[in-house]
Amino acid sequence: MAIENLGNMNKMLSNYSTQDWTKSASIDQASLPNFSELKSPNGAAAPQSFSEIMANSLAEVNSMQVEANKAIQKLASGQTKNVSETLLAVENAEIAFKTMNQVRMKVIEAYKEIMRMQM
Repeated sequence: MAIENLGNMNKMLSNYSTQDWTKSASIDQASLPNFSELKSPNGAAAPQSFSEIMANSLAEVNSMQVEANKAIQKLASGQTKNVSETLLAVENAEIAFKTMNQVRMKVIEAYKEIMRMQM
């Protein structure tokens, strides 16, 4: 149940740039906030773009799916007898996948709403 096309999703997300989009939408650049100046509360990490956040989240969900598959294989082959750990890994992967799918649906819904706007 792992995400098969993670590389394709990363390529697609890397092609999008908010600066290019705002230029193509002819939005006044002076009225836009400068999000690159935002810092995290702890000040340690550099700010990430939306596409980087999404790519990292997809990679994390994919690794959870892979871990769940390995846990199932270990249980089925008899390498482990701990059913609760296997179920926990499967549930974590399922919750992460469902959450990612909901975020995806919200992004698509927001995109459609923006496309319906009249300028």
